[in-house]
Amino acid sequence: MAADLFILYGALRDGELETCGGRLAAPLRAEGVAVDFCSMAELARLPEGAAAVPLLAWNYHFDVPAWRERLDLLARLHLKLPNSAALLAWNTDKIYLRDLAARGAPTVPTLFRDRITSRDVEASRAEFGVDFVVVKPTISAGAKETLKLGPDDILIGAPKGAAMLQPFLPAVNGEGELSLFYFGGRFSHAVRKVAEGEDFRVQPHLGGKVAALTPGPEALEAAEAVLAAAPERPAYARVDLIRRLDGRLALMELEMIEPDLFLDYAPDGGKAFAQAMKTAIGG
Repeated sequence: MAADLFILYGALRDGELETCGGRLAAPLRAEGVAVDFCSMAELARLPEGAAAVPLLAWNYHFDVPAWRERLDLLARLHLKLPNSAALLAWNTDKIYLRDLAARGAPTVPTLFRDRITSRDVEASRAEFGVDFVVVKPTISAGAKETLKLGPDDILIGAPKGAAMLQPFLPAVNGEGELSLFYFGGRFSHAVRKVAEGEDFRVQPHLGGKVAALTPGPEALEAAEAVLAAAPERPAYARVDLIRRLDGRLALMELEMIEPDLFLDYAPDGGKAFAQAMKTAIGG
């Protein structure tokens, strides 16, 4: 297997490697980077010292022990990773929000529990001063096992393991979630994701609407404060911001493993992404 950069993937549906992988590979190849693909289950096939990025490893949260083993293997193989194995491991569990808040980054108020009970839900309502709260696993993606619970709702379908509680923020149906993309430490582009109708989830596959966004100074300042508080400066990152009940923009999630980069919305078509990857792998 010979390539400048391997894009690592997990379990994909038919055609996704060609479509989604193709969108990532195109700007890289335009910058002279030879790209190939490798399954996360076949990491041992990669030559020692190869460069790799897990941008298509979407399903890592379905088998976390296997994911952590593969991160260890990435480190043992001395692969060149744009975002290091240590950073990927740190970003796996959303308890990183606690770390970032402790370092001064603006975050959404969050309570963490080893396992959620109805008593925890009631306590979180009192803690946040709200009627509606959101419950989700601390290791999750794509809104898996994410619930919005009102005063009369029963705790059914909640995460079975470690979970987090946050106040429901009405901004998801108004201003929306603001996603800012950084490559090589520099702002590239942004999108706005808005939940539709009665839903509270902004993901496009769940009906959320996406539009290009020119972020103002407040959003840029918040995003850069988040990145400054991270344990390492990432080569690529998506900073998801939402307006809190106090009116301030704060971090909902920091995605540095396999975020949708929305390169179709990048004014440069992904050139900054490709250049950041090229720099990170020493190209």
